Amino acid sequence: MDELLDILDTDGNPTGTTAMKSKAHRLGLFHATVHIWFYTSEGELLLQQRSRHKGTHPLLWGASVAGHIGAAEQLEVSAMREIEEEIGLTCKKELLEKIGVFKSVQKHHEHLVDCEFQHTFLCELSLPLHLLKKQESEVEDLKLMPILNFEKQIQGNETAQKYVPHELSYYQNVIKSIKERL
Repeated sequence: MDELLDILDTDGNPTGTTAMKSKAHRLGLFHATVHIWFYTSEGELLLQQRSRHKGTHPLLWGASVAGHIGAAEQLEVSAMREIEEEIGLTCKKELLEKIGVFKSVQKHHEHLVDCEFQHTFLCELSLPLHLLKKQESEVEDLKLMPILNFEKQIQGNETAQKYVPHELSYYQNVIKSIKERL
């Protein structure tokens, strides 16, 4: 789905301009996204498998919820909207804990360069997995994985074939932040 985005400079500052997501991706313009990682009090991480129909990273596993921040949209509002759209969960703003902003540049091909500032949040999952409702166009599957298993996998050779590519430091920051809350 195409949507209007605020365009950022290479340091993540607003430029005062907007562009459609398709244009931002075609020209490699920086924009903001939200990533929300849900975890359970038992030390499990909610992972989302991207839909087979996604243009980037189909069927790879990644953040519980992720999406673009619309033009003039507040970060937390975007995060709550994406959570409700992708997994059918209504989340209160005060339950979201921001753990950082990560710069990411991924050149998928000549006409798709994804330049993002990923505003990353944690949130404790208090519902059982079977009560979540995945958005069919975005989400292929959802699963809970012990955080220690996830940590071992992202440090191994499986990462490229199984998980959305991020810098190892991104995944390590998420894991460390969750462990601090358990």
